[in-house]
Amino acid sequence: MKQTVSKGILLILAMGAYTTSWAQAGSGGNGFGSVLTYSLIAIAVLIFFFLIIQVSNNLLAIEAKQLGIDEDSGEVGTGNDGFLGRLFKPKKPAFLDEDTPVTYLRRGHDIALEGEAELKLDESVQAMTFAVQPTNFLGISPIPKMVVEEGAEVKAGDHLFFDKNRPEMKWVAPVSGEVIAIERGAKRAITAVTILADKEQQYRELSAFDLDNSNRDQLVEYLLDAGAWTLFRQRPFNVVADYNEVPRDIYISTFDTAPLAPNLDFIVEGQEAAFQKGLDVLAKLTSGSVYLGLNAGGDTAPAKAFTEARGVKQRWFHGKHPAGNVGVQIHHTKPISLSAKVWTLGVQEVLTLGKIFTEQRYNAERVVALTGAELKKPLYVKTKVGAKIEDLLKDNLANDHVRFISGDVLSGKRKELNGFLDFYDDQITVVEEGDDYALFGWLLPSFNTPSISTTFPSALVPDMKFKAETNTHGERRAFVVTGNYESVLPMDLYPQELMKSILIGDFEKMEGLGLPELVEEDVALCEFVCVSKQPVQQILRQGLDTMREQA
Repeated sequence: MKQTVSKGILLILAMGAYTTSWAQAGSGGNGFGSVLTYSLIAIAVLIFFFLIIQVSNNLLAIEAKQLGIDEDSGEVGTGNDGFLGRLFKPKKPAFLDEDTPVTYLRRGHDIALEGEAELKLDESVQAMTFAVQPTNFLGISPIPKMVVEEGAEVKAGDHLFFDKNRPEMKWVAPVSGEVIAIERGAKRAITAVTILADKEQQYRELSAFDLDNSNRDQLVEYLLDAGAWTLFRQRPFNVVADYNEVPRDIYISTFDTAPLAPNLDFIVEGQEAAFQKGLDVLAKLTSGSVYLGLNAGGDTAPAKAFTEARGVKQRWFHGKHPAGNVGVQIHHTKPISLSAKVWTLGVQEVLTLGKIFTEQRYNAERVVALTGAELKKPLYVKTKVGAKIEDLLKDNLANDHVRFISGDVLSGKRKELNGFLDFYDDQITVVEEGDDYALFGWLLPSFNTPSISTTFPSALVPDMKFKAETNTHGERRAFVVTGNYESVLPMDLYPQELMKSILIGDFEKMEGLGLPELVEEDVALCEFVCVSKQPVQQILRQGLDTMREQA
């Protein structure tokens, strides 16, 4: 907004000076100077009124976000387009009606990588070992209370451990089999409960639940016992949801724009009934609304499970990554604060929730995308939560000098081959280990370096796909202001100033700059474009933990 106003003022001043000179030159002439003078004055007046409209629009949008006004109420809508942005916005996709509102996100960046999974499910790939990892769940006791011991036989859905601080919150086995290890880390904290799966799976049968004739308290009690509460994450802080609190709203993003991310339209195909049942359950858990974020940037319409979902509010988004992040969608719908808590789920968590009611069992099934240029065949596999990475990638590695990532290359976590898929992840990425040094470094042109900079030759080929590797191409250096963070984060925040306030421990400034709205995945692109090589996601988590302790 400041840039728009500054440019407008400079333009008006320039035109004023230009008009004056012409008026003086034409004062004794034939009237041509006078006509031009009045024309330029008229244009200047139009620009002045345009600036007033632009500034007023931005101020009203900011006020609406601070007040949490919903665009369905008929009041001021949300978004970062502004008057000029809406005037030159992209063409609306053919599968949407002209009156369907779409939020167009101008900022962001797509990283095109080699190794996208083919839209085909390979059911021959089977994992035999699974783990539930307490470290995947923020906000719980680091040493939960175990219910089972090594050597115990469990069914899928049986209780494994519970949170000492909240005993009602239980974690369950994703598969039936033998508990072969309870692994511990620093200070005896439990890092993984490992299960060797049976060939024929057995499930703990859950009692039927009458969703229509039961109240919220009864539903919460049922979900806690079923082990479903771990599916809900609460913002701010992205911790396991507190069952004693009622969320303002619940948000689900139905598309993922991260590099090589799984296609959620493909995953939900054939599971429409379970998805709708999951939405019905969520509607009973919130005092507000269940929001679905849908993709308006594709060539084809999203899956019918999303577009024809009942009992939800749909929000359409168009833009580059991180447009698919639920945090970005919340920001442009109804922003959150320390006092306004919301819950979020992924599409596959909603499916698991729905199957508890349609199948009366805890079905931890997941469709996982195996991606990356270092795989012989990137593909989709059907497995369970917490599958062993080695089992899923067996005989599929094209190179042994690689790094395994649970999740995407921007926000995923590094894993060893004998590690396990994290609870909320539905993607494994395999990339080349970048432990080599390029001769002459940045002095030589590079054709395989994804970057937002247009100085690389690859910028001339916008559709080019890159082969990912882990080299950072430099070490940590002075934390300088470049504006790169703001260019890729489609939120009305100042991320670089926020990171610096975290580093100096300025609590009030952290909150004022919008820390409660962010989690690690939202600033992952900021870390990618950071010329100072700062661990932005780590810094953000440090700030979130500090604020959570103080709240």
